[in-house]
Amino acid sequence: MTTTPPTIQPGSFLTLHYRLSGPAGEVISTFEGKPSTLTLGTGELSPALDACLLGLQEGARQVFELPAGAAFGERNPDMQQWLSRKELNSLGDPDEEYQVGEAVQFPTPDGQGQFAGVVLQVLEGKGVLFDFNHPLAGQPVTFEVQVIGIL
Repeated sequence: MTTTPPTIQPGSFLTLHYRLSGPAGEVISTFEGKPSTLTLGTGELSPALDACLLGLQEGARQVFELPAGAAFGERNPDMQQWLSRKELNSLGDPDEEYQVGEAVQFPTPDGQGQFAGVVLQVLEGKGVLFDFNHPLAGQPVTFEVQVIGIL
């Protein structure tokens, strides 16, 4: 008697390796290190990435090509915000030097997590313009996944 491997369902607890890349190359990958563990449908991945995983069997390795904007939405200009030097000082090191293109981690309002913003512009002594859009927002995305375990 042959047993079929488990398949990913909504709410499945997963161990997997994944790689996300856009036109400029790889953005996130767990293949060279420790695999990721997550529960499908809890917001740890975007809904479009969750949908790709549904129905995959344990042991599967697959590559998905998602069109521009499908994986992380379109770029939202409202997600670009100026933070004054005073605000930045209250959030971190007052001597921090910000460089265009640098990703900066910020604490969530509840202090339980972090989110990143990319420096777009620096006005010395005044403030910094950050882009809080996901780095792959508005871009086509390649999502490669290897399902290690399903609980």
